[in-house]
Amino acid sequence: MRQGETRSPGSRRALALVAIVLLLASSTWFSAAAVVPQLRSEWQLSNAVAAWLTIAVQLGFVIGAVASSAVNLADILPPRLVILGSAAGAGATNLLLVLAHGPGLAIPLRLLTGAFLAGVYPPVMKVTATWFDRPRRGTALGILVGASAVGSALPHLVNAVGGLDWRTVVYGTSALSLAGGLLALFGLREGPFRFPRGVFDPRQARLVFANRGVRLASLGYFGHMWELYAMWTWFLLFFSSALGAHGGTSRAALATFAVIGIGLAGSWVGGVAGDRWGRPETAIAMMAGSAACALLIGLLDSAPAWLILLVGLAWGFTVLGDSAQFSTLVTDLADQSYVGTALGLQTAFGFGLTTATIWLVPRLETAVGWRWAFAFLAPGPLLGIAAMARLRATTPGP
Repeated sequence: MRQGETRSPGSRRALALVAIVLLLASSTWFSAAAVVPQLRSEWQLSNAVAAWLTIAVQLGFVIGAVASSAVNLADILPPRLVILGSAAGAGATNLLLVLAHGPGLAIPLRLLTGAFLAGVYPPVMKVTATWFDRPRRGTALGILVGASAVGSALPHLVNAVGGLDWRTVVYGTSALSLAGGLLALFGLREGPFRFPRGVFDPRQARLVFANRGVRLASLGYFGHMWELYAMWTWFLLFFSSALGAHGGTSRAALATFAVIGIGLAGSWVGGVAGDRWGRPETAIAMMAGSAACALLIGLLDSAPAWLILLVGLAWGFTVLGDSAQFSTLVTDLADQSYVGTALGLQTAFGFGLTTATIWLVPRLETAVGWRWAFAFLAPGPLLGIAAMARLRATTPGP
């Protein structure tokens, strides 16, 4: 590797491969949320019970991430094996949804799906970081986070086709997840900027947040997560309500796919900006934009659908544009032998927070309507801005 070179030969191919792996594996995340309108009718679900179809995934992810971090799984085993087992497990538990006749079985299965997905996200982030040195790492991780967004949005696209039984969505996303695991097994390799191999050390999980830089980066991430998944989960019902009786499920599903999927562009742009102008600065700009959208979009509940969608697209762009900054900061600042453990714990606590806002939004909608329900997500990015402002003075420039 030449001095000053920030990526290795084959890095673009590796990035494309790992992005496809994550996109495919992530497709099981919202496979149930994407078909909530059908399940509400077939299973007679209330909004509160329907929310648990997504909350269970988040809780499962937290359990899986904490467990894998406690044993340093992402730092002591080859990532491709961890990803294969996790993606295959997520696909299998997702597939079992077709046997469910109500939330009694569906919710535990979603919990297991989330637990398996915790074995995909941190390892692929770590593998990607091994292909890019710090000056270009933010762009690479931004593309990767964007691929995760597209994967999460895929069930909405499948649902937008219209006329499909919800089980077809489940079959398709389960197959995609397994394909992602097999692709990781046969195609995924670590790059030349490898992190030192860790050994089992249960103390590392406790020491992660003792690092001030990791702690502040994680606080920013927690503010980001307070907003992100609640917005992704409930935009479909919000936009369906805005369309009214003349909208139709397919239009709302297609709009939701676009709002989530545009996060790919936002995350990519955010990664480039973070590498060039600074990660905390970029995160602050993106979170300011997403907070503004959270406050504004409900006020447009009676506006034309195209205007609501336009603000929704801006929200989808900014709400994910900061995400890669937090992961990249952890790869920069954490103990280099336990980056996987640090990423796992950061995501575990972040996803734990998402359960609160996913649960909260439909209750707020019942109490104050869609006009104000999303506004309660704005404090999250505002907290993140405060954390990033404190980090700016102590973090080296790009």
